[in-house]
Amino acid sequence: MRDFSWRYFTMTGDIEAYLLFKEEQALQAEDDGVDRRAKADVADVYATQS
Repeated sequence: MRDFSWRYFTMTGDIEAYLLFKEEQALQAEDDGVDRRAKADVADVYATQS
């Protein structure tokens, strides 16, 4: 979906498509941050159990 919104924006200049692209980008960054924190938490638990 992110690729579509970017392509649509570049072809049309539609600001709504750009805003959708940026919103999806922010959500992806947030999800990546959550994944990293979850992995770090698992590593911390494993390290304390060893």
